[in-house]
Amino acid sequence: MNESGGPVKALLTFYSTSLESLVVVHDDLDLPAAIRLKLRGRGGWPQRLRSISGALGSRDYLRVRVGIGRPPGRMDPADFVLRDFGPTERADLPFTVSDAADAVELLVQQGLLAAQQRVHAP
Repeated sequence: MNESGGPVKALLTFYSTSLESLVVVHDDLDLPAAIRLKLRGRGGWPQRLRSISGALGSRDYLRVRVGIGRPPGRMDPADFVLRDFGPTERADLPFTVSDAADAVELLVQQGLLAAQQRVHAP
């Protein structure tokens, strides 16, 4: 996952797809359980996003951030994201995946601003 830049670039090249068509869906420790849509970004990016940005030479791609919250106590973030889901997380997972998929669909069909207004609405 942390070295996904090369494969992402290869897919864009193989399918002759522009950077503007790329949507990266990723987990986000700095976001509580929520879905957020974004173009670009700055600082504090997970390694996989740095890898993608480095391979593409740009941060100008759409992102669907899936909030997973911070690890409890002093738990190592790597251990947190790699551990098995608990019962509550397992029950919520189908809804989270569905919400993220809906967000991607909105991005593609309606564009960033309209999708943000729908997804980010309280």
